[in-house]
Amino acid sequence: MTRRLDYNRIAPSGIKAFGSVYGYVLQCGLPAELVEVVYLRVSQINKSAYWVDMHTRDLIRTGVPIDKLALVQAWREGGDLFNAAERAALAWAETVTRAADTGVPDEEYKAARAAFSEKELVDLTIAISLMNAYDHMAISFRNTPQATDKK
Repeated sequence: MTRRLDYNRIAPSGIKAFGSVYGYVLQCGLPAELVEVVYLRVSQINKSAYWVDMHTRDLIRTGVPIDKLALVQAWREGGDLFNAAERAALAWAETVTRAADTGVPDEEYKAARAAFSEKELVDLTIAISLMNAYDHMAISFRNTPQATDKK
């Protein structure tokens, strides 16, 4: 796969705007590991190799056990590897990322609201939306994952 273009160079102000949202998510109060696990799941759903690779590396670097990482895509079967907040966040991430198919049903919203305050749920949805945007940029312009870089 060959990179199509360097959108960071071509539209730096637009990408900087994404960075501002990313900065907001970092300071919003949601646990960093929860956000990063959600980012990984969103990128898995979108099949963004670039971001799956990056989030996996980031989670390993922060000490998340490989057992947990291996089961992010099958988190419902992950038992105690995922706490209640992570399970609620992952379920919300899946329904929001697949909104065209799911319509984000009321029961999914109610389950997420039971786990998160209004602000937390809005912040989580901002994080999910941002990751979807980053995924779409990487997929559209063929960003290559570090794992495939020539050494």
